[in-house]
Amino acid sequence: MPEICPICGLPKDLCVCEEIAKEEQKIKVYVTKRRFGKLMTVVDGFDADLIDVKDLAKKLKDICACGGTVKKDSIELQGDHRKKAEEILIKMGFSKDMIDVR
Repeated sequence: MPEICPICGLPKDLCVCEEIAKEEQKIKVYVTKRRFGKLMTVVDGFDADLIDVKDLAKKLKDICACGGTVKKDSIELQGDHRKKAEEILIKMGFSKDMIDVR
């Protein structure tokens, strides 16, 4: 007997909770300056209960070819990757209207 998702009530292999959550996230992408003048792209605004932030960070780091980390519910990427991060998030299923790039 397959496991049932507690949120949507569907079997785990048919669960659509993460897909629905991706469309509802209000994401902010911005650049900050860190120690020694280095730039850091911050992708913020994820609901960690619904989206696997660590897996998303790994995919962003692989595609952007940079280092980075996950702090609380935000992803930090080394360098200025605002445009590339926005394109990647849109391809992953996040709504273009809900992504705010500064």
